[in-house]
Amino acid sequence: MKRVEKPLYGGQAVVEGVMFAGRTHSVTAVRRPDGTIDYFTLPRRVYPTLALLKKIPFVRGIVAIVEASANGAKHLQFASERYEAGSEEGRTEGENSSRLTLIVGAAVIGVLSFLFAKTVFTLVPALAAAFLQPLVPGKTGQILLEGVFKLALLLGYIFFLSLTPLVRRVFQYHGAEHKVINAYEAGWPLTVEHVQRASRLHYRCGSSFILFTVVVGLFLYLFVPTEPLWLRVLNRLALIPVVLGVSFEVLQFTNKLRDIPLLRWLGYPGLWLQRLTTKEPDDDQVEVAIASFQRLLDLEAETEKKQAVQ
Repeated sequence: MKRVEKPLYGGQAVVEGVMFAGRTHSVTAVRRPDGTIDYFTLPRRVYPTLALLKKIPFVRGIVAIVEASANGAKHLQFASERYEAGSEEGRTEGENSSRLTLIVGAAVIGVLSFLFAKTVFTLVPALAAAFLQPLVPGKTGQILLEGVFKLALLLGYIFFLSLTPLVRRVFQYHGAEHKVINAYEAGWPLTVEHVQRASRLHYRCGSSFILFTVVVGLFLYLFVPTEPLWLRVLNRLALIPVVLGVSFEVLQFTNKLRDIPLLRWLGYPGLWLQRLTTKEPDDDQVEVAIASFQRLLDLEAETEKKQAVQ
């Protein structure tokens, strides 16, 4: 079926729910313990400085990552609270007034957590490769070994996480999110039956981005020294923003090529990784994903009407 040209939307799985982000809003739908679906809506504010930075290649990726981490943390905080809360009854005025503080705190923690994880996944492979330098000498050999360690650490971490019941359900919601986006971009009706027929893999997924950071890092490290060890560690840390920025551009590039038969294979490694980070969702999870995305579409349409009147 020919793909229908539609605006780009992004998504993210959260605790017992799905978050979708559009041009003017981001929406999270959560399945509460009583079976009902609850929503959290966040308007997307336009900051002139950020808008300018988003137009600069290699810089826009860093901005997008920080912004996504901050906004994602807000939605994750809401999802956790709403899933754990039996009802709104019993919530005091003081608890409601402290909600903004919790959201801001969650946003900061989200950004810091991402940076900490990236630092760990950068330094541990570098130190492990340096430890085996007597067996694998030479700059090229060390960089390749470092890449092998990084990839093994990444895949192992994701695999063992996926074995836990909670993370597996998050990965199922992740799959539901992708199915909804794929069905929408294909022009299919947003019903559980049609969405379940869609693929759980998607080119624009953040999982693909993570894998690209490993590959891009291998190439960039060829241009910086690996000796002595302290200098290797220092330049690995210094190159984190560069690796992220270049990887973002690579992700955007491969997404543009996905309709070209001979070039779409460039995005396949990222799709293969998604077989670990996504799982087949059940109908209830797909229903939540559809509800979140439909609410977003309604809000975007309403905003467009208001702007047209003005």
